[in-house]
Amino acid sequence: MRAVVQRCSRCRVLSEGEEAGRIGKGLAVLLGVKKGDTEEDCRYMADKLLHLRIFEDEEEKMNLSVQDAGGSMMIISQFTLYGDCRHGRRPSFFEAEAPERADELYRQVVGLCRQAGMTVETGRFRTHMKVELENDGPVTILLDSRKEF
Repeated sequence: MRAVVQRCSRCRVLSEGEEAGRIGKGLAVLLGVKKGDTEEDCRYMADKLLHLRIFEDEEEKMNLSVQDAGGSMMIISQFTLYGDCRHGRRPSFFEAEAPERADELYRQVVGLCRQAGMTVETGRFRTHMKVELENDGPVTILLDSRKEF
């Protein structure tokens, strides 16, 4: 499972022209599911998202989690995170999980974050979305549950 995590001042997702979700300060998360990912990958990713210390404390050091900072999360499914562009010019998505299983695991990550008390908004799975984002910093972090990078 992979995630691109951006600290944001605000984020809004439109799905097929209709607002699907909106948050203020928090994390905008693009989440991709790889073939073979399991519930363990979901737990790893939710834990990282909940406890990643990328918000500044009173000394302007990145020392606070999204929970500590009183923020929210926008988690958006993004199969293209597993696009392989090493050969040719058109990405291969062979490593991306099948949609039904990917949706199940994506929802598990969202559910785990909500169970921890986090306010989580989402996009709409398998729809064309537009993401409006104000990256704060900018701060962008890459996560991988298999620690491939």
